[in-house]
Amino acid sequence: MCEKTEGLSAESILRGLYKVKTKVIKIKEDNINWQYIEEAGAIIRSGGLVAFPTETVYGLGGDALNAASSGKIYAAKGRPSDNPLIVHIASMDKLSAIVREVPEAAYRLAERYWPGPLTMIFHKAACVPVQTTGGLETVAVRMPSHKVAQALIEAAGGYVAAPSANLSGRPSPTAAKFVMEDLDGRVDMIIDGGEADIGLESTILDLTGEVPVILRPGYITEEMLEETIGRVDTDRTILDGNSSQAPKAPGMKYRHYAPKGSLVLIEGTQVQVVSYINEQLQRYRLEGIKTGVIATDETKDRYLADSIKSVGKREDEEQIARQLFKILREFDDDKVQMIYAESFESRGVGVAIMNRLLKAAGHQVIYLQ
Repeated sequence: MCEKTEGLSAESILRGLYKVKTKVIKIKEDNINWQYIEEAGAIIRSGGLVAFPTETVYGLGGDALNAASSGKIYAAKGRPSDNPLIVHIASMDKLSAIVREVPEAAYRLAERYWPGPLTMIFHKAACVPVQTTGGLETVAVRMPSHKVAQALIEAAGGYVAAPSANLSGRPSPTAAKFVMEDLDGRVDMIIDGGEADIGLESTILDLTGEVPVILRPGYITEEMLEETIGRVDTDRTILDGNSSQAPKAPGMKYRHYAPKGSLVLIEGTQVQVVSYINEQLQRYRLEGIKTGVIATDETKDRYLADSIKSVGKREDEEQIARQLFKILREFDDDKVQMIYAESFESRGVGVAIMNRLLKAAGHQVIYLQ
């Protein structure tokens, strides 16, 4: 059984939130400093916030069973309170205490993909506060593979609620320096564990219905899931920018991952896309607007923008995933006002890449005939 902790009011959370002196420590996966881990765990156990590395992106951790901690996470990020948090665990024996039932499909998925970049949604146990679940009676759970994350979760008591460690709507952080840019003074500690290996958040799979449903695409693809448990559906609202449904998982309802400049996604043949983008770049240049392009190695030398960023070779989806959020933040450093992005294949990991680009662009897409 897990014990539920009652929360504080939103006012009391906000009063003390922005007076924090953020401590930054470095911990490597292959040489874990256990004194630092215990210090970070104690912060979370006492209701504080710690940003930490995972294999996907950096997470902003608080005590998942403490409603006040979840309230602090929402306040620190400026995150809508109906956007659920993910509960992170470090061992399978922690799962049964926070969910009402573990279906057989979950055991099969966990055997193959945990620890790793897969989040599963279950009906929650009473001890998980609705402040953590965004008001829902379901809870999202993940077991990260990063050794520092695993150690911190254990030291923090076994249950760490953690969305990405960025201001709400901003690109998810793949390195500690990006966490500092957004959350310095808003969190107690940042653990610098180097750059994230994957660079995109976990796949989220809802197991509460008759057929499992992907609510957020990620590194674990639909094909991989179906190899393990059979039929899996994909929630169509992840591609719909006008959905009014309450989000069952992080990232479903709100604009996310966005740079400060305006971003538009262009779909068409390579020749069409390059020609169209260059026409627009020339127009913006005459207006004195600084421009940027998200390109690939194959096309980067063909654009006329002020700032051109390649995400890598088009066929290397894993490299594109690792580069995407970092590049979106680099455009802010370059003070780019207008950004165009090439589109990518909507299959495999490409589904997740396109999902993140669509969210970053606020579903602004131009389809070329």
